[in-house]
Amino acid sequence: MASRRQFFTDAEIRALAARSDWMGALLVAHCWAVIFGSMALFVWWPNVLTFLFAFVLIGSRQLGLVILMHDAAHNALFKTPWLNEFTGDYLCGRPVLAELDAYRRYHLKHHRYTQTDEDPDLVLSKPFPTTRASLRRKFLRDLTGRTGLRQRSEQFAHWMQMGGDKDAVEEAQKLTQKFNGPGLGRSLLVNLILFAGLAATGHWWLYPVLWILPMLTWYQFVLRVRNIAEHGAVERSDNPLRNVRTTKAGLVMRALLAPYWVNYHLEHHLVMHVPCWRLKKMHQRMLELGHRDAMEIGESYADVLRVAGSKAA
Repeated sequence: MASRRQFFTDAEIRALAARSDWMGALLVAHCWAVIFGSMALFVWWPNVLTFLFAFVLIGSRQLGLVILMHDAAHNALFKTPWLNEFTGDYLCGRPVLAELDAYRRYHLKHHRYTQTDEDPDLVLSKPFPTTRASLRRKFLRDLTGRTGLRQRSEQFAHWMQMGGDKDAVEEAQKLTQKFNGPGLGRSLLVNLILFAGLAATGHWWLYPVLWILPMLTWYQFVLRVRNIAEHGAVERSDNPLRNVRTTKAGLVMRALLAPYWVNYHLEHHLVMHVPCWRLKKMHQRMLELGHRDAMEIGESYADVLRVAGSKAA
C-alpha cells in the first residue's frame, strides 16, 4: 500500500492540513445562506421555476452540510476543537438528522479498511458496475422518497420492502447506521428550532415543503451519486490511487452534486485531515508531480454514471 509520504513531504502535509476557524465559519455560513436565500427567493417570487430551483439547491446544500460534518469528523472544519465539535454536530449534522460522533466512528473505519471486506461502506460501492435498469431503479427510489422514508423512519421498515429489493433494504440500514447514533432526540430538537424560526417569519410551511421534502428526495439522490463517484466501479485493492476516485466537476456540478470540493475524494483519502478547501490545491500538486496516469479520475459525473451502469443486462 502506498504511503502519503510517497507523494508529499512532511512540511507539505503540515501546510495542507492547517485548519482555519475563519474559513470553517465562512463555509458553514455560506451553506446556510444558500439554503435560506433559496427559501426567500421562492417566498418573494413564487412560481414553478423558483420552487424547483429552491428545492434542488436546498437538497444539494443538505449534502453540503453533510460534507462539512465530514470535515468536522476529521477535525478539519475548525482549528478550535470545541467549535469543530459543536458546529459540525449541531449546525451541520443534526439539521439533516445525522450525528457527528456516530458518523466519525463509522467513517474512520471506512478509511482504515477502504475497499476491503471490512469496509463498512462496501455495501454502497460493491454493486457497481450494475445494469442501467438497476441504476434507474435506485435513482427512482431516491427521487420518489422511498429511500429517504426507509432511512428516516423505523416504522416504514416493517412494511415498505422497496419492491422486494433486499439490496435496497441492506443499503438503507447501512446508511441509517452511518449517520444516526443514539442521540436522535437532539436532532429532532434542532429541527424543532429550525421549524420555529421559519414559523416566526410567518412561513412555517417552508419546513415541510422546502426542508423535509428535499431531504427525503433530492438529497438522497445526490448522496447516492456522491457515493457512486467516490468508490463505485473502482479497484478492490489497497492502492490509494485506484481504490477511490476524484471526479472533475464544473460550476453547475459543483453547485448540484459536488459542494465544497467533495469531488476531490482521492486526495482526501491520501491525507484525510486536509480541510476540504485545500483539496483542489492538493490535486494540482499531484498532477504537477506526474501522478495523473496512475490516478483514478472521472472526466465528469456523467462519465462516472455511465461506467457505474455499464454491466450487461
